[in-house]
Amino acid sequence: MRRTTFRTLATTTATLTLAATAFTAQAASPTPDAEEPLGEADLAEKYPVELLEAMQDDLDVTEDRAVERLDFQADASDTLDELDAALGDDFAGMWIDAEDDVVYAAVTDTSQVPTVRRAGARAVTARYSLEDLEQWQSSLTAPLSDVEGVPGTYVDLAENTIVVQVHRGSRGEARQAARAAGVPQRAVTFERTTEEPRTYQDVVGGNAYYIGGGSRCSVGFAVTTGFVTAGHCGSTGATTSQPSGTFAGSVFPGSDMAHVRTAAGNTPVGAVNDYAGGVVAVAGSAQAPVGSQVCRSGSTTGWHCGTIQAYNATVTYPQGSVNGLIRTTVCAEPGDSGGSLLAGDQAQGVTSGGSGNCSSGGTTFFQPVNPILNRYDLTLVTNGGGGGGGEDPSCTGTSYSSDGSLSQGGQAVHPDGSYWNQSGSAQIAACVEGPSSGDFDVYLQRWTGSSWSTVAQGTTTSSLDSLTYSASSGYYRVVVHAYSGSGAYTTGITVS
Repeated sequence: MRRTTFRTLATTTATLTLAATAFTAQAASPTPDAEEPLGEADLAEKYPVELLEAMQDDLDVTEDRAVERLDFQADASDTLDELDAALGDDFAGMWIDAEDDVVYAAVTDTSQVPTVRRAGARAVTARYSLEDLEQWQSSLTAPLSDVEGVPGTYVDLAENTIVVQVHRGSRGEARQAARAAGVPQRAVTFERTTEEPRTYQDVVGGNAYYIGGGSRCSVGFAVTTGFVTAGHCGSTGATTSQPSGTFAGSVFPGSDMAHVRTAAGNTPVGAVNDYAGGVVAVAGSAQAPVGSQVCRSGSTTGWHCGTIQAYNATVTYPQGSVNGLIRTTVCAEPGDSGGSLLAGDQAQGVTSGGSGNCSSGGTTFFQPVNPILNRYDLTLVTNGGGGGGGEDPSCTGTSYSSDGSLSQGGQAVHPDGSYWNQSGSAQIAACVEGPSSGDFDVYLQRWTGSSWSTVAQGTTTSSLDSLTYSASSGYYRVVVHAYSGSGAYTTGITVS
């Protein structure tokens, strides 16, 4: 089970110096407001404040409701994996209703309804399997590319149909192309649209980088060898600056993916710029279900949120068709291209293109991140969580070590209930080893000037979790949380 960050935990006071490091615990809180007793923290506040604020602005929800939705979506993502494996050829897709917290799963065989219900989802019977719909959609790519006025296709899971978007006057020719491709008539719906998707390459989006003679795009997500971004930003072999690197691989059209291998001296960080003076930690890349609420980061328009409408959407740009995209209601504008799409702390994709803007609204398409990682055999840089973060064989040999005991749901702050002032850049590593029957998590938090914000985490289901973080100057502390189970634990911290 994945869990995301909680950003406000209280601190107590203590004094400690760690041997062989520049790590000194402070005897007072950065501000008097933080001196509330340990245990009065709001564990419900688990997500980056900037993400929650964007959801409140764009989706008209309260902060508490935003947290509830993100928790619900994380659990639904696990249900999606479970049902996809259990239903096999009878699986016709899964989606959620974020308003009412309902999970729907479609099946082509009514005998599978009990399987759906046991997984906690509401069963819907369907005519076509998801595999059939996606194969037919793929077969439409070539014939529809010759039809003017067809900006894209996608699978509508709730309606169990392939949606072919058409401009005025294009429906007849598109229908003939679908018939010639052998797609069943009932499996296709033609939707009138005025959308004209375009790529967002013209102005910088996300953290800017420069290609060749000066064109700009956005960093998507850090990988161990550099970063991933949109393929339309540069062809294989093109050079980049700020950070310096080379396009080691690029595909566009067809897909919209690229891997930039950065030069020595550039440090990939598992985080996304929140454009509010901080970063949002990336914990993994688990796919969120259709219906999930997601947020995008880009330098032109900052944080904006919306809903996943479909996967495997096909979009026809002026440069050609792109397949396998995520269709969303998130707005974007030129300059956001290549930027990061997140569901909670899970990486979803990089901005490809779309239509509309953030004043009137629009549709934005994203290249899923996992196919990029798979194609180029890349490892996403994370700060713990569902994406890993690394586990040591034991939580020993650290500069600071402390033993303690927690009951389920409890938490403790280290070093010794306090924090330290990190002077200059450093690599911070922290770990927790809890009881074998329990699930204890570890979080690294940084003081923002008004609250503690989680910047890295280790939240696997193992009894041992660890994290690493490339830190700049500031106040830091480590929090141990007994997610499940009770008992003794050991925590360790090293700053190098």
